[in-house]
Amino acid sequence: MYRKFFKRLLDIIISFNGILFLGIPMLVIALIIKIEDPGPAFFKQKRVGLHKKHFMLIKFRSMKMDTPHDVPTHMLENPDQYILKSGKFLRKSSLDELPQLFNIFAGQMSIIGPRPALWNQYDLIEERDKYGANDVLPGLTGWAQINGRDELEIPVKAKFDGEYVEKLSFGFDLKCFFKTIGAVFKSDGVVEGGTGAMKK
Repeated sequence: MYRKFFKRLLDIIISFNGILFLGIPMLVIALIIKIEDPGPAFFKQKRVGLHKKHFMLIKFRSMKMDTPHDVPTHMLENPDQYILKSGKFLRKSSLDELPQLFNIFAGQMSIIGPRPALWNQYDLIEERDKYGANDVLPGLTGWAQINGRDELEIPVKAKFDGEYVEKLSFGFDLKCFFKTIGAVFKSDGVVEGGTGAMKK
């Protein structure tokens, strides 16, 4: 019942209220970005959704307009040169993810679930297939996010995503939600321009 109905109902309620109460702060963030680097304040990127269907994920733009598109940050050569000053703070605090409340309200994402892969992250998509992690809505945050985030290597990340699918329940989502809050305040697992750093 939770998977099929209540999870989606909670997503609608939480995302609607989030958009309502965070509307003005989001406008302020958008203005800061546009002042620092003229151009769109929002960044849209093709991501992998439920059953591997593509959708356009919305984020605050944290990188300069001349940054190569559809390339994960860790694959860029010297990624620091592309990141805005405001973008460093947005990424560190995860505020760049706030516009995904619109994706959640639209039913393309959930509050909790595996983070949506880029459409061309074939290795991650393939690994997630082993665990059925492509058959649940991707999330704003998830079990892998609070267990290493950018530091996790792809096979480990996919395994955590699979563990989430197995344990998916209201209680487990609640656990992920509150652990995410703690991880964000501590900026756990954020590695600019890198992935798999935990092994190193």
